[in-house]
Amino acid sequence: MQPSTLITDHSSLITAPFLRACRRLPTDITPVWFMRQAGRYMPEYRAIREKYSLIEICHHPEIAAEVTLQPVRALGVDAAILFADILLPAIPLGVGLEFAKGEGPILQNPVRTLADVKNLRPVNPETDLGYVMDAIKILRGELKDIPLIGFCGAPFTVASYMIEGGSSREFLKTKTMMYSDPQTWHALMEKLSVVLTDYLVAQIRAGAQAVQVFDSWVGALSPQDYQNFVLPYSQKIIQAAKAEQVPVIHFGTNTTTLLPLMKQAGSDVIGLDWRIPLDDGWKILGGDVSVQGNLDPALLFAPLPEIKKYTHDILRRANGKPGHIFNLGHGILQNTPVDTVKAVVDMVHEYQGN
Repeated sequence: MQPSTLITDHSSLITAPFLRACRRLPTDITPVWFMRQAGRYMPEYRAIREKYSLIEICHHPEIAAEVTLQPVRALGVDAAILFADILLPAIPLGVGLEFAKGEGPILQNPVRTLADVKNLRPVNPETDLGYVMDAIKILRGELKDIPLIGFCGAPFTVASYMIEGGSSREFLKTKTMMYSDPQTWHALMEKLSVVLTDYLVAQIRAGAQAVQVFDSWVGALSPQDYQNFVLPYSQKIIQAAKAEQVPVIHFGTNTTTLLPLMKQAGSDVIGLDWRIPLDDGWKILGGDVSVQGNLDPALLFAPLPEIKKYTHDILRRANGKPGHIFNLGHGILQNTPVDTVKAVVDMVHEYQGN
């Protein structure tokens, strides 16, 4: 399948519930999609993974598009999210990304010094990450009336992987650089904010009708550190994406204390994790922003009546206000029953309020 030409018209799905909710416009149903909705809990995806690694799937636009479409067909969700990985830009940067079985991402050339930052290669998303744009163009031809979400990692989360050399719980090397070598920290964040801005804008110009900025691990920071070391860089990416006239979602976990500052970054939608009741989070943010969330992914392993109770509680807290997009508080977990995920979509769509 040949990718289509560049697509920049984002008005064709103006009536889609997901896009309306991003703009705080009324919808007949609460739109629902799930972070990590395409992935290893789905048998169709596992069959593909038997033949291809995660990076290989991303490098083959036709396969990445197929994986993106699998949950749309199986679940009836109101948006598709591009199958990719937040660390794909690390490959052209030259830090040596690979995924070790059972260990997650490994970066063989971590960034620890100012010289390391200066040695990062320039990135042109149209050429170095063109396979992502090709997948988007294929998907725009396939999805018809379902909006497509593009995404990138936020500078802090991508930086944490690059500094730590992989996943971390304490983010000790990351924080040590922030506190002990702020010159290197800010040089790295400036570099990443440029690369990630260009990457996200390229996705929008290829046809993504909304984008999400994943700051998955930023909850490790205090509000003061977020303001000093992170906010300007996230703000830069979000403002550039908004200038392309598509909705922007900003998401992190463990961010209850950071919500007012995340709002300053300027997104249209802010994702809430399960640690704060949806109405409390929305009250902190104010009525001029949409919210996304926020069922605990672990609840998808519970009996259906229990899931329904928690799902309806979230919908009651949203109270029918325009601007709520139902989602989990983080990504779908491995071994989650597909039938249960589909049941939640139906619960949300059928909810009448009580």
